Amino acid sequence: MRQHNQTRISVVGMALAAALILSMGCRSLGAPSPKKYNVVAYVAGYRNFDFSTIRADKITHINYAFVNVVDGRVHFDASIDNTPLNKDDIAKLNALKRINPDLKVLVSVGGWTWSGGFSDAALTAESRRKFAVSAADFVDAYDIDGIDLDWEYPNHPGAGNTYRPEDVRNFTLLLQAVRKELNRLSAREKPRRHYLLTIATGSSRHYVDNTELGELQRYLDFLNIMTYDFYHGGDHRTGHHSNFRSSSSPDRDKNSIVNAVDLHVKAGVPLRKINLGIPFYGRKWTGVKSGQNHGLFQEAESVGEIVFYRQIVPCLRDSAYQQHWDEAAQAPYLWNPEEATFISYENARSMAAKVRYLKEQGLGGVMFWEYSDDYQGELLDALDQALVGESDAVTSSEKTRE
Repeated sequence: MRQHNQTRISVVGMALAAALILSMGCRSLGAPSPKKYNVVAYVAGYRNFDFSTIRADKITHINYAFVNVVDGRVHFDASIDNTPLNKDDIAKLNALKRINPDLKVLVSVGGWTWSGGFSDAALTAESRRKFAVSAADFVDAYDIDGIDLDWEYPNHPGAGNTYRPEDVRNFTLLLQAVRKELNRLSAREKPRRHYLLTIATGSSRHYVDNTELGELQRYLDFLNIMTYDFYHGGDHRTGHHSNFRSSSSPDRDKNSIVNAVDLHVKAGVPLRKINLGIPFYGRKWTGVKSGQNHGLFQEAESVGEIVFYRQIVPCLRDSAYQQHWDEAAQAPYLWNPEEATFISYENARSMAAKVRYLKEQGLGGVMFWEYSDDYQGELLDALDQALVGESDAVTSSEKTRE
């Protein structure tokens, strides 16, 4: 009887194993599943585009941008750039979980313009608790998965916002308070639901020196480094705005991806908690005064204005624009000698280099700003292919020129 049962078990086990192999297709039985990296998409509510078109299967998190800090509390403001923010947006984003049940939806508080309320909100134990309770209440009211704080310039004026030296310590204490309230919210639920707390961080030494990254990271699930705008709207000189490594003229560089990550790691942030920022937009200079080095690192009449990738695509298809690649920086750029126009941008090849690096270093994943800047999903497709190891390092628009 015992031998007969063992035979039956063996036969059943072999049948189950055979079924498993068939269900796996050509993958070997012991092959590990591909690592899933964070793909955090900032979605601007003020851009007024159709959220149902978001390809939720290719992203892991959505950060809805932005909500404000009003009277020390997290608050939906009336508008940004005179475009209404619709509270129904959150429901529309949550509906994307029908496509991707693992998708996490967060709201991002602050941003370049709306960081003005953080310093006051973080100033005292009472004000920090007031903010933290409002953050947890907001998460609960809108049934979202967490909150992202985008305080872009602690102890720095930035866009004319309130700041003070106490910001350095108070930012840590504010995050501690928010984490505590999110944990309280979680404890009230059965089954317990973990609520995410994340931040966007600056890429410069100035930002790192004005925060306690090594300590505050303990309260975070991860952080998103804004590794872009190295050359930006304040520069009358052309340059790379999101170069991976030092360029062929390192004395002209403002920063690099590698340097920004090194600053965070040396400050005490674990590699696994770091997401690299990828720009779905470029920077454009007109009136470039010299064609030397195909316009790279040259003085210009204009500053580096933002130009969306969907606005760059026509230039990629225009023979008047020369496509160039800085091998040292692993960064592309466009040069139009007739119009003296220079564009620093992101493409599949530059993203593939950054993704290889994040895999080698063991980083958490990527973040990108902003979803609607893309053109027909070209950059998102290229990013997705790089993350799963299938990148051909050329976008469809660049293939058109080949």
